[in-house]
Amino acid sequence: MFRKVVQPFYTLYVALTFTVSILLALPVIAAMGLGNSVRARSAIHSFIRLWSKCWLWAIGMSVKVSGPAPPSGRYIVVANHISYLDTLVIFPAIPGHFRPLGKKEISKIPVIGFIYKQIVIMVNRSSAVSRSISMRLMWRVLKKEGNIVIFPEGTFNETEAPLKEFFDGAFRLAITTQTDILPLVLPDTVDRWHFSHWWKLWPGKNRAEFLKPISVQGMEMSQLKELKAKVYSDMENALVALKQQAKK
Repeated sequence: MFRKVVQPFYTLYVALTFTVSILLALPVIAAMGLGNSVRARSAIHSFIRLWSKCWLWAIGMSVKVSGPAPPSGRYIVVANHISYLDTLVIFPAIPGHFRPLGKKEISKIPVIGFIYKQIVIMVNRSSAVSRSISMRLMWRVLKKEGNIVIFPEGTFNETEAPLKEFFDGAFRLAITTQTDILPLVLPDTVDRWHFSHWWKLWPGKNRAEFLKPISVQGMEMSQLKELKAKVYSDMENALVALKQQAKK
């Protein structure tokens, strides 16, 4: 009963603080984006990390990072995707500079789309040409900029299972570039902002747990299914364990 009464007011507070803070941040990001360079994107990334960390704290959804600290180096970070909040939580959770792979359609959203285009490698999954271009861009980012972040499920997991089936892209990129995979699980974002309705918001901590990196050194494309199954299994087991911890 309490939640039903309070939730609309909390959602209004979240919407207002998000809108106001984004409008205030937009001129700063626009000015930074004029450089259109690695340095400019890095500055924008740092600014968004600070903004997301502060905003999530202000709405009572702070991020708690756990798990083994990965050794220094470049990674393809793969994370589960079950909430609109995932794309914000990854900024305070993942150290260092990175660029996520995201849907091209989101770039059409007013204001948000402009910011999105500054930091995301966009892909239209229905287009073979778009997928090929995004693959080349990710390769370039790994060599010259930083990590790549991919949600291998492709879209929200609306099933009862911990994870949806993974697409091949992240694992194909890992083997091709010989870049190790760093799994990241986000067990709580669906409880903070449910995918079924935009107004289903509720405060609480967002756990972000890193798993042990998975080496792809020496792997060949014939081992793609094996690699994908390994990552899937590790992430599935971790999500189940973390959900059980939350119930205790």
